Amino acid sequence: MRTMKRKRTKLSDQLRRAIDTCGKSRYEISHATGIDQATLCRFMGKKGGLSIPVLDTLADYLGLNITTGKPKGAKAKGR
Repeated sequence: MRTMKRKRTKLSDQLRRAIDTCGKSRYEISHATGIDQATLCRFMGKKGGLSIPVLDTLADYLGLNITTGKPKGAKAKGR
């Protein structure tokens, strides 16, 4: 029997999903956070990245927290 590995979702994709589902327009997010609307549009279109300060601002605005650790049952690599 073949076990399927669960593919990890990238942090950037999780952030895009949070922006899409927060109920605010990119204009509203831009206006509330001071992040340039063009920067948000490039990020959402996967044509640009975000700096750490911008990521922090978006995470605060969206109420997101990053947790560390491996999923349950994950094995350490190289041991």
